[in-house]
Amino acid sequence: MNVYLVLINIAGAVTLLLWATRMVRTGMERSQKAVLHRLLSQGKRGHIKSAALGGFVAILLQSSTAVALIAAGFAASGKLTLSAGLATMLGADLGSAVVVQLLSVNPAWLMPLLMIAGGLMFFRSQNRDIRQAGRIVIGIALILMSLRLIGEATAPLREAPLLPDVVAYLAGDPFTAFLLAAIFTWIIHSSVAFVLLVATFAMQGLVPFELGAALVLGANMGSSIIAFMLTRAGTAAARRITLGNFIFRASLAVVGLGLLWLSHLPGTWLGPDAARQIINFHLLFNVVLLLIALPLTTPMARLTLRLVRAGPEREQLLVPPSRLDDRLIEQPALALASAKRELLRMAEIVERMLQPVMELYESADPEKIREIKQLEHAVNAAQSDIKLYLSRIRYAHPNGPEALRGQELAQLAINLEYVGDAVVKTLVKLAETRAEQKVKFSPAGWRELNDLHYRVVENLHLALNVLMSDDRASAELLLEQKASLGHAGRASATEHLVRLREGAQRSIATSDLHLETVRALKNINSLLASVAYPVLQRTEDPQPQ
Repeated sequence: MNVYLVLINIAGAVTLLLWATRMVRTGMERSQKAVLHRLLSQGKRGHIKSAALGGFVAILLQSSTAVALIAAGFAASGKLTLSAGLATMLGADLGSAVVVQLLSVNPAWLMPLLMIAGGLMFFRSQNRDIRQAGRIVIGIALILMSLRLIGEATAPLREAPLLPDVVAYLAGDPFTAFLLAAIFTWIIHSSVAFVLLVATFAMQGLVPFELGAALVLGANMGSSIIAFMLTRAGTAAARRITLGNFIFRASLAVVGLGLLWLSHLPGTWLGPDAARQIINFHLLFNVVLLLIALPLTTPMARLTLRLVRAGPEREQLLVPPSRLDDRLIEQPALALASAKRELLRMAEIVERMLQPVMELYESADPEKIREIKQLEHAVNAAQSDIKLYLSRIRYAHPNGPEALRGQELAQLAINLEYVGDAVVKTLVKLAETRAEQKVKFSPAGWRELNDLHYRVVENLHLALNVLMSDDRASAELLLEQKASLGHAGRASATEHLVRLREGAQRSIATSDLHLETVRALKNINSLLASVAYPVLQRTEDPQPQ
């Protein structure tokens, strides 16, 4: 047996497993990101519902870590309470264990069938969401393929003379196995992939249940370390959620390891073979974790508040200094680059104005409204400064490419100012009107508005990428997103009229607010998408002579 060849085959198969798992997650995030964020951002809900939503989203993303990062972000922005965030994480932990159960079912016919179906969806469809769904299906097929390759690659290890000694040592020292599993899970950033890897080894007769159980416990603790480390530089609110989840999982994992050390836990009642026993043990651990920890989320919230103190907050309205450099006026290329940097700063301020709009529709917080209006002054000043700066640049050719580029940047600055005006003069006023009238949107209408708002913010990010990269594909995608959002806006208006005809009281009370909000978001999106047209013109394929 060539040991090096076996190790290379195993490493290749594990790499495919990690890549395929990420492929599924990114496909789901790209196609349903707005829906997932809306589900997790509902801060005013019970702990059971929070856990259920966390589990559901973790199954879709195939990652409890991804849920942890989303939940931490919402906690940092105040959209998610600490106890609800902890409950969400407990549900996400159970959801990732359910993912392992689903992926462990691997009949021979399923992988090629998924590959064919996913390929047809990805290559034949012009719809972006269907293409991303095809990406997800292909990713699941590749996960199943990687598990099969791992099984084939590890088969020769059964004949290795050192393997019985290594397995016997780790089985007799579960603490070492526990630590190794936690470290390896943290390195690969995926407890799903690690547990599937251990189960595959067990299927080949390489790992007994006792050793597999210790490895699973370590993987669960290692998974909680991933999220905690990724949020260590975040706000106090974000770190409290991941710290609380780490305490919950690490405590139960250590207790489980102690029981495993002190007593012989029979695995026969968990399944017919070691692989199934290990997978079921992983599920059992997270079920027990949820049942024990869910009632303790409020005490844990109080504990993490004491452990993680909020430091002195930076002034929220602190606006970064201007990026315009007067020393570059005589050098058009460098001056245009300076103007681009200033546009990025301006866009960041606009995003700070646009981001909390839907929160204002819920609470109309006077302090947040005051902050947004103050930020508008910074946007107006930036727009004036950029136009004046661009007008002072001395171009070698007044009608040359650099001069045209300066005109494009000036127009983008004007459009960003229009976006700021739309936020303050339309969306903020509508939020204040809703608060004064004390009306509420229908659940369907509120969901539609949140989706539109989220997509507009995402398109702002995409527009800035187009500005900085001049990438034709990104510009085309931005225009596709503009058309898609326009269609979604028209669909929302149509659905709203249907609800009016059906006599929905909330829809009747908020009719003008709903339609005006849809119109404002569509206008903002159109202004942002305008950055794509000059890029398409500059990168247009030359016509054949």
